[in-house]
Amino acid sequence: MPERKGNRQVIAHLSIPSPPISWQSIPINLFGLHWDVRTYALIILVGIIVAAIWTSRRLTRRGGEPGVVIDFLIWAVVLGLIGARLYHVFTHPEDYFYPGANLWNVFAIWEGGNAIFGSLIGGAVGVFIASKQTGVRFFSFADAIAPGLLLAQAIGRLGNYVNHELYGLPTNLPWGLQIESTNAAYPTGLPDGTLFQPLFLYEIIWNVVGVIVLLALEKRFQWRWGKMFAGYLMWYGLGRSYLESIRIDPSEYSFLSIPFNVWAAFLAFVLGLVIFIVQSRKHPGVELNVYLPGREWGRDDAAVDSFDTDSDDEDDDEDDASVDDESGEAKAAATSSAS
Repeated sequence: MPERKGNRQVIAHLSIPSPPISWQSIPINLFGLHWDVRTYALIILVGIIVAAIWTSRRLTRRGGEPGVVIDFLIWAVVLGLIGARLYHVFTHPEDYFYPGANLWNVFAIWEGGNAIFGSLIGGAVGVFIASKQTGVRFFSFADAIAPGLLLAQAIGRLGNYVNHELYGLPTNLPWGLQIESTNAAYPTGLPDGTLFQPLFLYEIIWNVVGVIVLLALEKRFQWRWGKMFAGYLMWYGLGRSYLESIRIDPSEYSFLSIPFNVWAAFLAFVLGLVIFIVQSRKHPGVELNVYLPGREWGRDDAAVDSFDTDSDDEDDDEDDASVDDESGEAKAAATSSAS
């Protein structure tokens, strides 16, 4: 909490200031026309681009057709954004449905208010559709996008910081977040200068650490067949279950006094655990092809990027070498028998 001197409040020197309101949009004047481009939307776009490029590289190294990620991107992004907005609106109905409310605000996605769990549901539907169209296995694509998805979510949380949203309960910690008392989510009764838990920052740190941990586990244990994606669900669900429990504006629905979003985080963790167990038992071997049977794409080995440095490269090379060795031994045996 801030210190008081007389009737004046002093914000803790080590607290995190919220950026100026002017940062929330970028004015553009061109050919006599004026636009206010929302910074939040640009940050989300950067996250999508980063995830798409990284996913494309990972999927191509595993035998996917270069550029196939675009087919997934179109479906997943569109349905993901729709799912994110609908989930948020339906879990915060009082913010949008009240006497005199402007119902067009339901569609104002650029104003913030997008739920990641809704995005995951909508995005998963999009990936399923694209999987059927391209022949790439659903879980193969999910494994490829998992670390990029975490990184994109970390980038997207910067948009919450710019929009002065996603903060938690009041705190005395020196890294408390400064929020103006005129903010729509500012709790009634708290004095000006109250500091709040910077949930956006906590999630950024959690997600970045998750990327490092998941990549290390993937390299060590050859996580394929959906196990990398399962690890993502467990990691993200575990982190969000805590962050949602200290959020200042939880969903308006709860069960057993636990907010709906916390239950959603629990569900994500359990779903990830189930996927990991089922896929481990169903596919104990190495995944050698990301395509469904009969839908394979003829990969041109000569077109492989010689500068690739992804952790999959060494593992894939070892798999390919072992296959080549086995083929060579088989041919040698056949030749010996014939002679």
